[in-house]
Order: sequence, then C-alpha cells, then structure tokens
Amino acid sequence: MTKIFCIANQKGGVGKTTTAVNLAAALANINQRVLLVDLDPQGNATMGAGINKAELKSSIYQVLLGMGELKDARLASESGKFDVLPANRDLAGAEVEMVELDHRESRLKTALASVVDNYDFVLIDCPPALSMLTLNGLCAAHGVIIPMQCEYYALEGLSDLVNTIKIVHAKLNPDLKIIGLLRVMFDPRMMLSQQVSLQLEEHFGDKVFKSIIPRNVRLAEAPSYGVPGVNFDAAAKGAQAYVEFGKELVQRIRNTAA
Repeated sequence: MTKIFCIANQKGGVGKTTTAVNLAAALANINQRVLLVDLDPQGNATMGAGINKAELKSSIYQVLLGMGELKDARLASESGKFDVLPANRDLAGAEVEMVELDHRESRLKTALASVVDNYDFVLIDCPPALSMLTLNGLCAAHGVIIPMQCEYYALEGLSDLVNTIKIVHAKLNPDLKIIGLLRVMFDPRMMLSQQVSLQLEEHFGDKVFKSIIPRNVRLAEAPSYGVPGVNFDAAAKGAQAYVEFGKELVQRIRNTAA
C-alpha cells in the first residue's frame, strides 16, 4: 500500500525541503517508487530536484484548481530518480482562489487518487505556515514527518504543530498521525542541541527517529546544482545520514505492518 507522508513544520528554515528532496532520493536509491509533491509556492523542492520552475507548462497550481490532470503535470527528476509534481509562484494565488471551491481542503487528495497506485511513497513538501495548502497536504496524508532543529524555539513551534495535527485528525482526516520526528542540522558540539535532543526522546519516545542529520555544507550546496544531496556527494556525512533515514523509515513501516 502506498504511504503518503507530509514533511511539515510551521516554523520556517528547519530543513523541510532538504528533508523532502533527500528522503525522496534516498528511497529511490533503494528501489522505492517515489512521487515528491511540491506544495510550497517558493518551488524550492522543484528546483532541488533539478527541474526549472520558470519553464513549467503545468504545475500543482493547475491540478489543485481543476485546470489540469496530475499525470500531465508530473515530471521526472533525472538527478533524483523520482517523479515530481512541481510548483512555482503561481501556487501563491491558489490560496485565494481555492476559498470559493467545493471540498477545498481535499483537492490534493482527490488529485493523487488517480496516480497513487503507481508509487510506494508520496512525499509532500509543505509550506512553513498553516495555510490552505498545508491543510490540503495534511488531509491527503497518512502521516506527518516533522523535521526539527534541536533549539528552544523549535520546541515551542512543535507543540503548535502537534495540536494542529490533532485537530485535522479529529475533524478532517482520521488516518493522519505523527510518523516521527527527525532531528536535522544537528551540531553535537552544542550543549543545547544535546539537551533538546534528550527532551524529545523523553517526551516522544520511539516517535523520534534514531537517524540524526548533521549540519553539512555539501547538503546546502546541492540544490544550486539541481541534485539531491544524497546523490551530489554520497560520501558526505549529511548524505549518508539521509540514506540511513530512508532505510529506517522503510523498516519502521514494515515493522508496523507486521
């Protein structure tokens, strides 16, 4: 059965897109069929997968507003070996235009239904806000992967996101649950990072992934080349960490299904 996961955090700059792109590539590298959905008007996941957002003929914008089919809008990421439902600035206008539409919170879920059986994983890169776009992602997903930095402010934002997930679960999507928390941009030299990491493990237990993504220059450089970090420099510590995370995620799903 296809697993649809949102990569979400209401706080910006916490590595959502880096996680979405590199997890997609890591899963593709272990022979999983992956669709990456770029739900952010900035289109960073699109560019990070090697697709020029300025040259799109069709995008997720047309799909959400019923002006095009998902199968016609998706593109192949040659550098990542996965498919992408791309986004560009047009998507910013969807927020306002969707207000008048029927079933506005479930339009992504409806669109994905036509192709979902072609994939093992659908990963949705959400924008850093609780918007109509994020709500579409949460309504379409089976679960949420939360990338977060081990900082004090990140803990505050986490409680807001957990409450949001609970509300969506109760009112719109009973399948939605937290899959796990992924510690990203981790610097083991900082005492605060270690303290927050321990707090997460104490509070969330096995919901915290064992994989930890370190701060890594090569991961930061990769998007400018349009190549996921795991393929840009496979020997880099950040790349290896995302590869391990992909394997851990697959194993966690298999253990849950067993």
